[in-house]
Amino acid sequence: MTGSVTSLRSFGTHIIHYAVVAVLLLGGLYYVWTSLPSTAPSRTTQEVEALALVQHHPAIGFPSILDAMNEHVRSMKERGQGVRLGEWRVKQVEGHIYEIRVQLRDQSVRGQWFEREFIWHAHLDLKKVNAASLPADGVTPKAPDSDPQSTPPFPPPS
Repeated sequence: MTGSVTSLRSFGTHIIHYAVVAVLLLGGLYYVWTSLPSTAPSRTTQEVEALALVQHHPAIGFPSILDAMNEHVRSMKERGQGVRLGEWRVKQVEGHIYEIRVQLRDQSVRGQWFEREFIWHAHLDLKKVNAASLPADGVTPKAPDSDPQSTPPFPPPS
């Protein structure tokens, strides 16, 4: 009788050991899957040029859009608030016009999370960047108005 009890305990302990090992392996795989950076797909030279055009475009209060985004992330982390800058994504819209997107998730003082998507259009032929979303508009300076039709023909009366 003692032999069968011992073999049952031995069998039960083996099952528990295997279950613990399986849980640890699954947890490790989940951690690797969610925390390691994804491999960015290879980009064409035009996509690289469009991304560089947007990232190095002047920003309001900063030398470039990339500097402005990185400074925001740095200052949020410094204050102990959660922040995450997503991947810069590039998509061809038409011809030599590319759309560049990046998502920014940051945590408010109350702990609520907010997600904003910054979208720009890069015109490679014109070497021009336009904000295509409200968050991007808050970072991108307005181009001076060079259209003569938009200026009033007469000075305002004094």
